Amino acid sequence: MRARPHSVAFVSLAALLLALPAAARSPATTRPAVALAGHDIVVLRTPSLAQRIASNGPATEEQERAWTLQASAAQQQVLTKVAQAGIEVEPDYSYTRVLDGFSARLDPRAVALLQHEPEVAGIFPVRAAYPASMSTGANGNRPLSLPAATGRGVTIALLDTGVDLTSTYLRGHVQPGTDVVNGNDDAHAVADPQNHTRSEGHGTELAGILAAVAPEAKVLPIRVAGWQSAIGGGDAVYARSDQLVEGLELAVDPNQDGDAHDAARVALIGVEEPYASFADAPEAQAAQGAVDLGTVVVTPAGDEGAAGPAYGSIAGPAGAVAVAAMDARSEVAAARVVLRTGLDVVYDRVQPLLDAQLPARSHVLTIATGKFFAHGISRVAGRAAIAPEGANPAATAEAAAAAGATAVLLYGDPVPAGSIDVDVPVALIPDAAVRALLSARAAGHDVAVAIGKGRLAPNTTEGFVAPFSSRGLAFDGSLKPDVSAPGVNVATVGTAISGTSAAAANVAGVAALIAQMRPDLDARALRSLLVGYAQAGGATATQAGAGTFRAGAAAVGELAADATTIGFGVLTGSATRTITLRNVSSRRLHVDVQAVTTFGETAPLQFSVVPESLTLAPGASETVGVTVSTRVRQPSQLALGAIEARVADSETLRIPWALLLHAPAAPPVHASLDKTSFAPSDVNPAVLTVHAGAVKDEQVEPVSQLSVLLYTAAGRYLGVLAQQRDLLPGTYVFGITGRGPSGAVLPRGRYELRVATRPAARATVSFTVS
Repeated sequence: MRARPHSVAFVSLAALLLALPAAARSPATTRPAVALAGHDIVVLRTPSLAQRIASNGPATEEQERAWTLQASAAQQQVLTKVAQAGIEVEPDYSYTRVLDGFSARLDPRAVALLQHEPEVAGIFPVRAAYPASMSTGANGNRPLSLPAATGRGVTIALLDTGVDLTSTYLRGHVQPGTDVVNGNDDAHAVADPQNHTRSEGHGTELAGILAAVAPEAKVLPIRVAGWQSAIGGGDAVYARSDQLVEGLELAVDPNQDGDAHDAARVALIGVEEPYASFADAPEAQAAQGAVDLGTVVVTPAGDEGAAGPAYGSIAGPAGAVAVAAMDARSEVAAARVVLRTGLDVVYDRVQPLLDAQLPARSHVLTIATGKFFAHGISRVAGRAAIAPEGANPAATAEAAAAAGATAVLLYGDPVPAGSIDVDVPVALIPDAAVRALLSARAAGHDVAVAIGKGRLAPNTTEGFVAPFSSRGLAFDGSLKPDVSAPGVNVATVGTAISGTSAAAANVAGVAALIAQMRPDLDARALRSLLVGYAQAGGATATQAGAGTFRAGAAAVGELAADATTIGFGVLTGSATRTITLRNVSSRRLHVDVQAVTTFGETAPLQFSVVPESLTLAPGASETVGVTVSTRVRQPSQLALGAIEARVADSETLRIPWALLLHAPAAPPVHASLDKTSFAPSDVNPAVLTVHAGAVKDEQVEPVSQLSVLLYTAAGRYLGVLAQQRDLLPGTYVFGITGRGPSGAVLPRGRYELRVATRPAARATVSFTVS
């Protein structure tokens, strides 16, 4: 059969993403640029195994296998339709358990055809995900623990890079696993193809934390991240979002027989998709699907630091327990740092060091600024290198140390003490002190730096959320992160690491302990206990979610909810959300429910909770409605609080909520054609360039949907030429072939392309088919 002509081609998904807020406080290494244009995930409307279970309740193994086969058959029907049109689509991964769909590299004709198929719910771009921590090389703090529990009988699926299966420390803890990236039967750590002395280590580090927290749990490594092609040649360690979804498929059905009764109780995702907290993304749908099949999914909140006042910097995938990183250390390495200009001292204090090493002796050094090398000669050797921290403080310090600097002084945004792995002292100096020092040197004065012998000092940031940890909200207005846990200098196999993935590993390990202690808890109840019994503190809910994770309180929680957090969205008059509370204890519970506010212009907000009191027998549940309303226009943009379910003689279950009092203005969309008059051509189309989304005041404003609509010059609607979902701010390029939505060649004449986005914005360009 002849191929159906395509009306619009995705020439490229531009690599020209607008500058996202720099994660200047992140401990992570610089993320490589990767080319994933043309890779898409197609989600179908046919229910997956998880959706069948959610609708029908528990099923037998035979029923689950039958439902899995039905989901697979639906995919084959869609692929057959495409093939009958003369278009070959070879799926990279096929999903039937956590969602129904597939990923593939789709050519423009396939995209155009699939968009018009009624079985297709959406087509989503494949994104890159990166390890969410880095090694600090220091003696770190021991991970969390829970007395009298070891994780025996519980499996934790670890979706990350490969794991060093030969490690003595991990022997007996880690199963062979599966390699999604290379399609192998075990998830061993792989060396860099271009440099065999380097091996991916992130999965091994997270496996070490899991083994320390839950020593008798079985870690099932699923290698979803590893060495893959990067822009500019060579390989870099990253995951693709379609590989991540495949990892969740394996986590819920490790033996791949079609039923999920062997699902892992806990899945830890060790990678993060920067600024990609889209609630409808396939990864988010897959995470919810895993919960429906009995697997609690725990993810890093992201290492992007603070962002805008509304939508924050939370990483994808959304839909799981997103964990922020807090600093739990009581002491840190410190040294006295003195900056001198002539006889004047411009700075003198004992301060934490960023490198976590204790200097064995004191130094008095001259300073060097600017490039570390000039004409092949080090400009910083034997000196104190002074430099802005840049987007990657660790890389800056490493480069200075490699150039021979005896010490490194950085200036800029806060960086956690002990989060940089170098062998020389590294200190963060206030901008004002650096300016004074450099001004004195420019005026010809003698300047010097003195760094004293190392000592241990109280950690002034103990209990605070780390500055690199991503903040909420998610892009749909839901509240993220869910909870915070120790994520700075956490001890693991032969090193220590900092990052939100270290924090997530702590929570995932404790989840396995609670699953052992309370095997009757389903995934929703276990997820609720992990979040709902955290200790609220001084951090806002957009920084720490429900607060600091408490293993003991979570383990003995008596009340669970179907939601960990609540997002009311943009409040226009009133909004209502429901929460189902369930008694997971062995006694009858009397519960009092109230809504409290903790942040924002809260006085004009009125809450109604129905019912305010309820009594639940063991195992019983009841739904509570929470309505918030306001009649007063408020100057602030964000309000935060919690729904508190109080039980006498027991801990209070807290469900944080968030609402926006004003919707962020829709980012503008701009569109242009490279030629406004052209003959129809499938090989030489006109190029439509669309600039969508924005970054304003450190806030990412994405586009949830972008549609290219075709009209006649008289304004008659002809149909959709192209549609994309969940787009970060950037430049997107389409090819306009002179064909309509059906694929037929357009008659000669004048036409309009109207580019429409959500949030609502429009741009129009005209063209003539000659």
